[in-house]
Amino acid sequence: MTLSTAPPTTAQLTLPEELVLMLLNEESGYFHQVPGWALNCAVVGAALAELSLLARIDTDLESLVLLDDAETGDPALDPILEAIAAERMQRNAQYWIERLAPQAETIIDLSLDRLVELRVLDHHEGDFWSLSPTAWHADMFGGSGEGTAAEFVRTRISKVIFNNEIPDPRDIIIVCLINTCDVFRFMFPVDEESEERIELICRMDLIGRSIAEAVSHNLAGPLLRRSGLTKSIPRVPLRKLLLNRNFRDGNLPALFADLAEQYGPVYTIRPPFRPPMYVVAGPDTNHWAHRQGRMYLRARDYLQDFEKVYGASGILPALDGADHFRFRKAMAPGYSRARLEGQLDDLYSHTRAGLAEWNVGDTIGATSMCRRLINGEVSPLMISVDSQDLIDDLTEYKTRALTTHVLKVLPKFMLHTPGMRRRRKGIGKLLERVQGVHTAAQRAGQPRDLADDLLSLHESDPQFLPESNLRFALTAPLIASVYLGDALSFAVYAMASQPELYERITAEAEALFADGDPAPEDITPESVDVTRRFIMESMRIYPIVPMSVRKVMNACVVEDYELPEGAELFIAQSAAHYMADVFPEPTKFDIDRYLPDRNEHLSPGYAPFGLGTHTCLGNRQMELQLTVNLLMIAHYFTLEVSPKSYKLKIDPFPSLSPKKLKFRVTEQRRELPA
Repeated sequence: MTLSTAPPTTAQLTLPEELVLMLLNEESGYFHQVPGWALNCAVVGAALAELSLLARIDTDLESLVLLDDAETGDPALDPILEAIAAERMQRNAQYWIERLAPQAETIIDLSLDRLVELRVLDHHEGDFWSLSPTAWHADMFGGSGEGTAAEFVRTRISKVIFNNEIPDPRDIIIVCLINTCDVFRFMFPVDEESEERIELICRMDLIGRSIAEAVSHNLAGPLLRRSGLTKSIPRVPLRKLLLNRNFRDGNLPALFADLAEQYGPVYTIRPPFRPPMYVVAGPDTNHWAHRQGRMYLRARDYLQDFEKVYGASGILPALDGADHFRFRKAMAPGYSRARLEGQLDDLYSHTRAGLAEWNVGDTIGATSMCRRLINGEVSPLMISVDSQDLIDDLTEYKTRALTTHVLKVLPKFMLHTPGMRRRRKGIGKLLERVQGVHTAAQRAGQPRDLADDLLSLHESDPQFLPESNLRFALTAPLIASVYLGDALSFAVYAMASQPELYERITAEAEALFADGDPAPEDITPESVDVTRRFIMESMRIYPIVPMSVRKVMNACVVEDYELPEGAELFIAQSAAHYMADVFPEPTKFDIDRYLPDRNEHLSPGYAPFGLGTHTCLGNRQMELQLTVNLLMIAHYFTLEVSPKSYKLKIDPFPSLSPKKLKFRVTEQRRELPA
């Protein structure tokens, strides 16, 4: 039986795209939780059904027959059509669904990309998706544009199920696919009568029946899901760990890469008096964590005690699922590159004020120098107050809290010493300052900042963002400034250590600032090409947050190793930065890695901003701020490492920072404006 219909228009969605839309959970920004094998079967079934609608194949219960091997022009469908055409034996639909199931993720990716291209979906950092405003507009006001979610899926399918309308072939297939995924109950109020209607509809379509057969027989499923075929996870002897040169140097990314080379992508470390640490490292485990982690891992557990230190519960880094997605969307404007581009003049002014403290002949500690420079920018731009007198106390208190409650290498009473109690008072002082300048009268005519976003969210939904959480939320930008300052420290070290690159960055700075301060549109990938690639390489070799800690909430199989429920998982996302099969000569500082003919960063192996749903929300803002700072330093000063014989060592906890690194100001190239 060949299903026939009019050829789709350019705006019409394919069945895989309709399936993706139907499975999208607007609250969580991702799919309804569907078992991997069932989802794979449904996605491939959607692709086969689309080929049937396009008269490329015909199918019945016994066989699937190729009718026309002409390409469709759809990158999600043509590889499947090619595989069917290349098969000498005649197979049935169930065979092809099972054989092609491993390709489902590619089909999903291509479908999501096209839905974004058609402006049906919006893509958010961290691999979240939501219906775009244009789709909602067409939904609410009866727009005629094909491809909106309501027209193509939910409204149409609900009429078929609940109004007993006669389904067309596309409706039958979609109903069967969704039923295979077992998520109708999350979408509609399904009762016994509607369940019978769904089953009746599913029996009308041979492709749908083949999908159900593939899932029920599950011939390949045990290889794709948890099974007794998993490998034993190797254990790293503590002696091997302690004797590793990278461990002594504090270079955690290189350490995890070394261990992965010896023991594989999944291994355990068993420290004394602590539960075993499960570690995953490498590009393949990065890909798994980025795409699948949300279904098996959660962040809350390891941050619970830390957030209590601030009197909070449910801070952004500790959230998962729908609440995490909602909070990210609310905070996205405040951490966006666009927000910083609108404040560029102020950024230049604050940066120059920080640089004005440097004098020729001074030797300055890199960590304090760069942290103060960045905090002098972040604090007024994001929360509209000066916090230079508080930042050291806030940083020390945060570091002690992380060391005590996350790393757990210090006893809890160490957070309650007289010194720590004094430093904690800085949080209250900061809140008083922020609240003092964020009254309606004080903010009139002022550009919106992150504190405005947070206070507005608190006012509109005090249950979602209670006052108790504002203590942490309003100090978070200053904590982020510490990480950004350390990233700048490493970048300046790399620049000062390589005079040829220093000169090239200086040349870009002089060209960019030749006619005054550049506007946002002047800072293009072409105008800062060397600086941009330099920063990318600096963040590869010196990633500030080299790993993430998660609790395994659902047992899962990664690279043929089973991670048990309840395990403490260390995702060493930056280990791939030091793997030669991802980055040839990984210890070499080479900014040409990012040229178009190499593009070594276009893989899951490059992860300086984390992975998955907890990818750094402000990464594009951070890139712009680092670029501006590095260019302005090169524009105004010549720095050198002091002493010249210094060998870089890294302080790895709680994040990477250079240890005992100092810079000497050897030249001021031009006067700073008053």
